Formats: sequence, structure tokens, C-alpha cells
Amino acid sequence: MSFFERYLTIWVFLCIVAGIIAGQLFPRVFQTIGRLEVAQVNLPVGMLIWVMIIPMLIKVDFTALHEVRQHVRGIGVTLFVNWLVKPFSMALLSWIFIRQLFAPYLPAGQIDSYIAGLILLAAAPCTAMVFVWSKLTNGDPLFTLSQVALNDAVMVVAFAPLVAFLLGMSAIHVPWDTLIISVVLYIVIPVIIAQIIRKRLLSQGQAAFDNIMNKIGPWSISALLATLILLFSFQGKAILDQPLVIALLAIPILIQVFFNSGLAYLLNRMVGEKHNIACPSALIGASNFFELAVAAAIALFGFNSGAALATVVGVLIEVPVMLLVVNIVNRTKPWYERA
Repeated sequence: MSFFERYLTIWVFLCIVAGIIAGQLFPRVFQTIGRLEVAQVNLPVGMLIWVMIIPMLIKVDFTALHEVRQHVRGIGVTLFVNWLVKPFSMALLSWIFIRQLFAPYLPAGQIDSYIAGLILLAAAPCTAMVFVWSKLTNGDPLFTLSQVALNDAVMVVAFAPLVAFLLGMSAIHVPWDTLIISVVLYIVIPVIIAQIIRKRLLSQGQAAFDNIMNKIGPWSISALLATLILLFSFQGKAILDQPLVIALLAIPILIQVFFNSGLAYLLNRMVGEKHNIACPSALIGASNFFELAVAAAIALFGFNSGAALATVVGVLIEVPVMLLVVNIVNRTKPWYERA
């Protein structure tokens, strides 16, 4: 893991503090930034999100899709957990914890928004960080690449209708035009741009490609941190008034991570896949494409929404929780292989 990735939780925490302080000291500056919108898309944030997402998508090789047939059972488990279990389980957990158990401790006007943010987080399977988690578990690199490519291809067509359906089930109205704009801006266009860049870089040779990717890799995390400072400059007052909110939002996310990773891990064992296939299959279901979730939440609900805050909580706990999952699957390898 890179220096930025290893200490992502610390950087996010520092951005929370910096954003809250900056928002309190310079409210007019951030209000001006918040008004720089076209068709409900904030221009500064839109640019930052492209810088976040595109370097990650350059790593995705869609030609690896032909590898899917080599591990049909593992891919089947991945698709089942990512698209038929994970979003629906988060919708259920959101209803149990946010609308029922924790409702007395949360701002009443933000309950729907928090639920929407958690659903957005669960509906976006991990893209880039899963390569890191897979490497830490000695996962099969070709399987990891093929499942990421397949998930990204599914996400292009499934993200919008799935989010709209789950939010509708939760009685949360989302304008279809805004949702489609978000998908086009933050999935379709970045995928096209990234693949054009990837093709040109590879034409210079693999060594040149790797060298350039190492240089632009930190751009993604840097843009994410800048976005978080902007976000928390708007969220500062709400957090200061109710600091318990972040901890309460983290609980359903934590449960979802362990439930989905454990389910995928066990299902792969049941269908007879090897450990180096089960690990990346489990880890992609536990992790999230949080950059997309943050972007969609801001586009749909705004900077100062509970949805945006909920997606950022996912960023805050991502690295330490996923490292714990990595540790668990590594330690249980002898048990897994006794099957």
C-alpha cells in the first residue's frame, strides 16, 4: 500500500478537522464555492471527483473480461453478493438502525438522507482498492482484474436503476434526470476517458505505463481529501451540534462489511473455489467505490446533506476495517483449505 493509502483514516480525520475549522472561519468563501453549479453539479467538486476516479479506472483492463469463464463459480459468488445481497442488506440495516433504533439520536430532518447515503455506498462495489486488498491476501491477480472489470461493466447499467429502486422502497424520492446525469458524469465519461488514456499509455510500453501510474496514483487520494475538506466545511455545524452522528452511521457500515465479506468467503468455500479466488471475491463485496458514492451523494442531495456525510463515514473506516478483514481471511486459510 502507498503512504497515502496506508494512513487514509488519519488523513480523513485531519480533513474533517480542517474542513470544520475552515467552514467556521470562512463561511462566505465556501458558500460561494457551493453556488458554483451547473445542472445541480458543483463544478469544483466535479473536477476533483474526475481526478479521483479516472486514475483508478485507468488500471481497469476490460479486455480481462474473457478471464471470467476461468472461474465461473467465484465470479457467480461475487455478482450475487455485490448486486443481489449487498445493496439490499444495507437498505435493511439502514431501516433497522437509522430509521428505528438510532432515530431519537439523529436529526429528524436528515434520517432519509442518511439512509440514501448508506444505500449509495453499498450500491458501488470497489474498483481500485480491491487490487491492494487482493495483493495482501495473495489473491489470484487475473481473477481480481476480471471481477473488477465485470463489476464496472455491470455498474454502468445497474447503478442508477438499483439506487432508484432501493431509495423508492425507502420512500426517498430521487429525480431520475439527476441520477442519470450523475451516472454519465461519474461512471460513463470517466470510464471512456480512462480507457483512452490507458490505451495511449500502454502503447509506450508496460514500463512507461507503470511509471506514469505510480506518479499519478496519489492524485486520487489528494483530490478525495480536498473534496472532504469542502464537504466538512458545510457539515461542520451539524457535526459540532451532534458529534455522535458519525459513530452511529458507522455501525450499519461495519455490520455490512463483515456480513458480506463473510458470506462471499463461505459461499466460495461451499462451491469449491480456491482460497486465492475466495479472498478477492470476499474483499470486493466488503469494500466500496466510495469516490463514486461521495460524488453521487453530493450531486443528488448537496454538500450539506446527511447523504454526503454518510458516504464519507464509509471513507473514514475503509482502511482499518478492510485490513482487519484481510487479516481474518489470511489467518483462516488452513481452515478454508481443509474443505
